[in-house]
Amino acid sequence: MTLFASQSQSNDRIYTVSSLNAQVRLILENEMGIVWLVGELSNFSMPVSGHWYFTLKDARAQVKCAMFKGSNRHVSFKPSNGNQVLVKARLSIYEPRGDYQLIIESMQPEGDGRLQQQFEQLKMTLAAEGLFAQALKKPLPQHPQRVGIITSKTGAALHDILQVLKRRDPSLAVVIYPTMVQGDGAAISIAQAIGRANSRQECDILIVGRGGGSLEDLWAFNEEIVARTIAASQIPIVSAVGHEVDVTIADFVADMRAPTPSAAAELISRDNSTQADKIKHKQQQLHHAIQCYLSEQKHHINQLNHRLERQHPQLRLNQQQQHLDEITRRLQQIMLKKIQIQQQRITQNQYKLSLHSPQQRLQHNKTALINAKHRLLDAMDRKLLNANHKLALAAEKLDTVSPLATLSRGYSITRDDQGSLIRHCDQVKAGDQLITTVTDGKIYTTVNDQYSQ
Repeated sequence: MTLFASQSQSNDRIYTVSSLNAQVRLILENEMGIVWLVGELSNFSMPVSGHWYFTLKDARAQVKCAMFKGSNRHVSFKPSNGNQVLVKARLSIYEPRGDYQLIIESMQPEGDGRLQQQFEQLKMTLAAEGLFAQALKKPLPQHPQRVGIITSKTGAALHDILQVLKRRDPSLAVVIYPTMVQGDGAAISIAQAIGRANSRQECDILIVGRGGGSLEDLWAFNEEIVARTIAASQIPIVSAVGHEVDVTIADFVADMRAPTPSAAAELISRDNSTQADKIKHKQQQLHHAIQCYLSEQKHHINQLNHRLERQHPQLRLNQQQQHLDEITRRLQQIMLKKIQIQQQRITQNQYKLSLHSPQQRLQHNKTALINAKHRLLDAMDRKLLNANHKLALAAEKLDTVSPLATLSRGYSITRDDQGSLIRHCDQVKAGDQLITTVTDGKIYTTVNDQYSQ
């Protein structure tokens, strides 16, 4: 008799649940990187740890979020349920529960945040293309003969520029290219005015700008079409948008940035302090170059910080803190629930006990129970004794007629492969398969020859 065995082997890796969750977390954090999204705050909570936990949702979906205290201390407003916000986040997973979640790095109200995000994205795109490079800046003419002004014909910026030019250099010719500087269509209007000035080639230098305002008011000068038109201009351009604290994409692309429209007029015009103008011009160039360099370095530092944050032990500490907050919350809920249940039971039992005083009845029933227990035990003992005796007799009778007893004395039973009992030699022939039963198992044999007497 030959036995055959086979066993399939697999080379697939077998994960534990915790190692799988850890692997998924690393994939999410390393592959997806930083994401921006807009949503409504709900289920907002601030435990004593200082971290924030909340849900971001829209009309059809929601996602759990955590913002650790190292990040939320930079939020400039007080968030609450129902706020529409723009967040910068990393995708991650809360390993103990396997929950997909977002780790929030920054949060802003949706309106301002969305514009700021668009500003940063376009700024990084154009910087990567080299549009801010100092090598592309065209030098400003030292003694321009004609200056073009691209701004609103009714704005205060035009009045300020003209006043400065009149005071400093009345002989300087001025060409005004009126344009929209705010609202729908303003960016296209500005780009068209720059293109018109370049096609005419009647000016030595252009001032493009407007007076101060909010981020939304100045947004036309953050549009990509304006930035690319300024970069493509053959005429040197001075950007003069808003106040000194206002910075637009146009400032980075222009050949020179002036902090205000008046400052732009002073920058390009001549007066008795020519040497001072040259120094100021150089300062402006240096300032602009430093700004571009700092912008590029800031982008590089942000990339390095992001890589460092993915490997920083603070991430693990934050996760452990989140896990501790979760366990604390669940423990509090369980304790409160158990206390409530026990209080309810005590109240119910006290009420039932007040309705009945069962001491005497309990004593009577206890005595009756003890007597019944003794009778039951006696009856069970007698029943078991009789049953054991009958079982012993039946086993003795069964053993006398059992074929197993016969087999134990050296006899065996032989059957063919169809199960038929073999009593005579002529029932088998050479090559038949036989099964012989003995007292401790079965023997499988093949008939080589037969012999009958």
